[in-house]
Amino acid sequence: MKHLLRVALIVLLVGIATVVYLAWPDTARVPFDEVTGKRPKITDPRDQTIPTFKVADAVGWRDGRTPVAAAGLKVQSFAAGLDHPRWLYQLPNGDILVAETNSPPRDVGGIQGMVMGWLMGKAGAGVPSADRITLLRDANGDGVAEERHVFLTGLHSPTGMVLFEGQLYVANTDSVVRVPYRDGATQIAAKPELVVKLNGGGNHWARTLIAAPDGRTLFVGVGSSSNIAENGMAAEKFRANILQVWPKEKTFRIYGSGLRNPQGMAINPANNQLWTVVNERDMLGSDLAPDYLTQVEFGDQFGWPWYYWGGYPDRRVEPANPDLQQYSKRPDYALGPHVAALGLAFSNGMKLGDRFANGAFVGEHGSWNRKPVSGYKVVFVPFGARGFPADAAKPVDVLTGFLDADGKAQGRPVGVIGDRTGSLLVADDVGNTIWRVSTK
Repeated sequence: MKHLLRVALIVLLVGIATVVYLAWPDTARVPFDEVTGKRPKITDPRDQTIPTFKVADAVGWRDGRTPVAAAGLKVQSFAAGLDHPRWLYQLPNGDILVAETNSPPRDVGGIQGMVMGWLMGKAGAGVPSADRITLLRDANGDGVAEERHVFLTGLHSPTGMVLFEGQLYVANTDSVVRVPYRDGATQIAAKPELVVKLNGGGNHWARTLIAAPDGRTLFVGVGSSSNIAENGMAAEKFRANILQVWPKEKTFRIYGSGLRNPQGMAINPANNQLWTVVNERDMLGSDLAPDYLTQVEFGDQFGWPWYYWGGYPDRRVEPANPDLQQYSKRPDYALGPHVAALGLAFSNGMKLGDRFANGAFVGEHGSWNRKPVSGYKVVFVPFGARGFPADAAKPVDVLTGFLDADGKAQGRPVGVIGDRTGSLLVADDVGNTIWRVSTK
């Protein structure tokens, strides 16, 4: 009997190993290009109990290497030696603010905490947050910041920044704060004043921030605390939303909802509407679900956690919400699965040639849960005459080469903005560099 039990155990272990080998990690079955654009191919989900782990090891830029710019463009370092630079903002005088920041400490124990820590370390995100905003100044206009100043401290994992009615507003992971601003200043010593509190904790710690077109309010992007609300919807209060904040009254409301992790936000100059890029859900396989770029109007609901891409049900979410399906808005443009779209900037004011004259630049931080990896580059989405992505448009590579020949991450792009010369600036939080893309 003991011999039979041993044989049975060996057979069972071999069977489990075979299943794991065949089904994990999940490999993409659809060409990546087919899961992009206005009408992406949405295939059947492949639910995963064990997520696919395929993240590029972070190694940084060595031997003077740089990213690779598209034909007709060139790239150079605007500022190097920074501490995990994530987000950028241009002041009226042309100075550039950069948020040197990272996730706050996460209170996640057990195996989940170990896995998360391991992944963050591999991806270059395991360093403590510097919790500061640094000012970069290119006074002589040569495309390199020769001045660097610690501009503002006393922050908590800050990301979004915006100048509004004479004050600088900053989105911490758990609040929006403000300080008085004086043009040309290289340091602000004032203690940040609380405007509104934001719910923090869990996943998706970064909060983005822009001024609304009405001239009275601000938009704040707040991602979910989980993948698909597996900890219950009570833990997602005022999460997976874009909030509209009234700074004078220190109040806010939900502007758009069902957005798992809205990051980069920008006002489309063609129609004066809010647009955002969103990170979609995990563990449905390497072909689902596509991250996206979309316009957001007041009251829009994009389906999270119950639905993705305009009404496809996520049957893992319980209890179900069938009444919401008909109201789940379909996004405007798919960027592909798991690219981790973070940065967003429209091309108005930039001078990068006719090819990049009408559309939006997107910083794709790169996947951790897709085989093969996706993202790790900056792309351009061409727009048509009516202020929406062109019908047959596919993402155009603008800045690549963040992965080396061995598939290791020399850098990972995040925030993107235009500078006063019409060039594109890209924050690289693994390479600790701000890259400047311009015409040759």
